[in-house]
Amino acid sequence: MRLLGIESSCDETAASVVEDGRRVLSSVIASQVLEHRKFGGVVPEIASRRHAEAIVGVVQQALDDAGTNIKELDAIAVTAAPGLIGALLVGVNFAKGLSFASGVPLVPVHHLRSHVAANYLTSASLAPPFLCLVVSGGHTHIVHVTDYTEFRVLGCTRDDAAGEAFDKAARAMGLPYPGGVFLDKEAELGNPDAFSLPHPSVDGAPFDFSFSGLKTAVINLIHNAAQKGDELPRADLAASFRRAVVDCLVRNVTAAMRETKERRLVIAGGVSANSLLRRELERICGENGWEFYRPELSLCGDNAAMVASQGYYEFQAGRRAGLDLNALATMDIQLDFEA
Repeated sequence: MRLLGIESSCDETAASVVEDGRRVLSSVIASQVLEHRKFGGVVPEIASRRHAEAIVGVVQQALDDAGTNIKELDAIAVTAAPGLIGALLVGVNFAKGLSFASGVPLVPVHHLRSHVAANYLTSASLAPPFLCLVVSGGHTHIVHVTDYTEFRVLGCTRDDAAGEAFDKAARAMGLPYPGGVFLDKEAELGNPDAFSLPHPSVDGAPFDFSFSGLKTAVINLIHNAAQKGDELPRADLAASFRRAVVDCLVRNVTAAMRETKERRLVIAGGVSANSLLRRELERICGENGWEFYRPELSLCGDNAAMVASQGYYEFQAGRRAGLDLNALATMDIQLDFEA
C-alpha cells in the first residue's frame, strides 16, 4: 500500500511516498531556514507564501523519485494540525484538491502523531505499546502510545516547550536560527558544571514540565554580565543550560516509565536530535533494561515521510476526510479529527 504524505505545518514544504507505513520510496523537503534566519525565527506570512510557491514542485518530485503517479496511490495523507494556520492551509487545500481530482482517499494526520511514527521508519520491529517523549519547538509531551492510533498524554509542559527554551536561550547567546541545533553544537565544547541553573518541577504533577524559569535564569545571567561589561564563556553556558533541560526531561520520563511499567522508550520531535538527550536516555535505558528507540537524524525534523507513515495506520483504522477538512492551529494528540 502506497501513501503520499504532505507536510506544511511550519517552514518546511515536504512530500514523500511511503510503502506500507515503513518503507520510504521518496522524501523531498524544501526548507525555508535560510530565509527566516535573518529574522531570528519563522515569519508566518512568509512561510505561507513559500509553501504556496513550492508545493506543486515538491509533490511532483516526490512522485517522480518514487517512480509512481497519483493514480497508483492508495491514499493521500496530509498534516492538518497543529501548526501555523496559514502554512497548514496550503498543504491541506492542496491535498484536498489532489484527492478530489484523482479520487484517491484523503487522510488527515496529527503532526505530533507523525513525529512518533518517524520511529517506525527507522526501526522496523517497533510497535505499540510504548512510552514516547515528544520534544519539539512547540511541544513537550510524555505520551503513552497504546496502539498506532491510540495516544494518552501523561505529562506536558506548563509553559515553554523544551525546543522553545533552547531556541530563546540560543538567541540570547548570539547563536543563529534555528538556535537549538547551534546550541547543541556549542555545548559539546563546554563544561556543563560551569554554571548552576535551576531544574524546575511542577508540584503534584511529576510528569509535567516547566522551562520558562530556566530560560529566564540563563537570559538574566547573560543580561547581568552584559551590564557589567563582562563576557560569559558561551560554550560553558550552553553546556550548563543543555544539561539542565535534559536533566528535567530525563527525570520525568524515567518516572513515567517506572509508573507505567513499560519496557520500551521512544523519543520523537526536533529536539530528539539533541546529542546529550540521546546519550542520557540511552544510558538510563541501559541501566534499567529498557529498549530505547530514536529516529534517524534526518527524520527528527519536519518531513513528509513520517506523515505518510502515520497516515498509513490512520487509513488502516478507517480514518478519512472529505472536502470539508479544515486545518487547526491547535489540537490535542489524543483526539481524532472526526471527534
